[in-house]
Amino acid sequence: MHLLKKSWVKYLAQAVAVAVVIAGAVFYISGQKSVTVAVDGDEQTFTTRAATVQDALEQEGISVYERDEMSVAASSELSDEQRIEISRNKSVQVSIDGTDRVVHTTGMTVADVMDELKLDEKSEISLGEDIELVSLSDEIEIITPKDVTLLVDKKKQTVSTTAQTVKELLDEQKVKLDKDDEVNVQVGKDTDKDAKTSTKIEEDTKIEVIVVSVKTWDEKRDIDFDTEKVEDSKLEKGKTKVKTEGEKGERELTLRQETRNGKKGEEEVLKSKVTKKPVAEVIRVGTKKPESSSNSEGSDSKSSDSKTKAPTGSISSTWAALAKCESGGNWSINTGNGYYGGLQFSASSWRGAGGTKYAPLPHQASPQEQIATAEKLRANGGWGHWPHCSSKLGLR
Repeated sequence: MHLLKKSWVKYLAQAVAVAVVIAGAVFYISGQKSVTVAVDGDEQTFTTRAATVQDALEQEGISVYERDEMSVAASSELSDEQRIEISRNKSVQVSIDGTDRVVHTTGMTVADVMDELKLDEKSEISLGEDIELVSLSDEIEIITPKDVTLLVDKKKQTVSTTAQTVKELLDEQKVKLDKDDEVNVQVGKDTDKDAKTSTKIEEDTKIEVIVVSVKTWDEKRDIDFDTEKVEDSKLEKGKTKVKTEGEKGERELTLRQETRNGKKGEEEVLKSKVTKKPVAEVIRVGTKKPESSSNSEGSDSKSSDSKTKAPTGSISSTWAALAKCESGGNWSINTGNGYYGGLQFSASSWRGAGGTKYAPLPHQASPQEQIATAEKLRANGGWGHWPHCSSKLGLR
């Protein structure tokens, strides 16, 4: 009996021990939680008895930084079958219209960066939008569209473009430039005329293309002849007679003309050569007064002639011949045409050569005084002061 009692106590103790072990195991197992953590899409699952999300992450050595984003708060209570999503911050080098900057994003692809920057859909991007940020080695270059006013051959349009230079825009719009065409670029109030096509485009740039065509050609043209009037004392006053017929000359020209946007400019002479000199037309103009019907009038006329007509005295044959050609040999002639005396001085040339020391006007001076003044002119300009007659007489 005593032996039986001992066995029963022993079995009871073993049963209690087993129960305690089982109860402890149940308690331990019931405290475990299954947790899945996805970091930028990469998942891992583990079990933990941690009370909070932060504790569970620390237990697994998963760090969360300031710019990272997490689907649940770090301090929240951890539950079984908990899913925690972590999006890592990526610092991406971006160039927008030539300006560099760093973009911090938790996105996964280039497209996510574009969305974060809220860029225009027409922006030009150097990399494909589906490229993952973690694989980037180069910066993302972005060109945003700009509104540009384009004027071609007077036709105006507003273009939204990502072209960076004038040439890129013209190529984009299929505008072909010839070698003579011009491009004006206006930004604000500043205009760069005949600008280079490498000029960069800014917002609200105005670009004007001037279509220029250049024409050059050779041409022959007539040269009009001059008309010279020579007083003839043998021809009655009021009558004229052609002494030498005028002939037109001829000139060979090389001409150039620009047409700008359809509007022709002035002709420009590049070369000019006289191939035939014109021949001046010489007209004799009568100065002979009709004979007076009364002796008194004749007497007055002779008296007047004796006062105005200077004595010829000793005059060289050369000057006499030149005076004969210029004025018919009348040293005191004044017809009112602006030329005076035997050698047909103008009032200005008479003054310039010092003739006023003899008389106010040439026809009021003696032939010798007129010749003395003419010698001063010839000393400065040669016989060219009397172009027609000196040439006719073979003096030059």
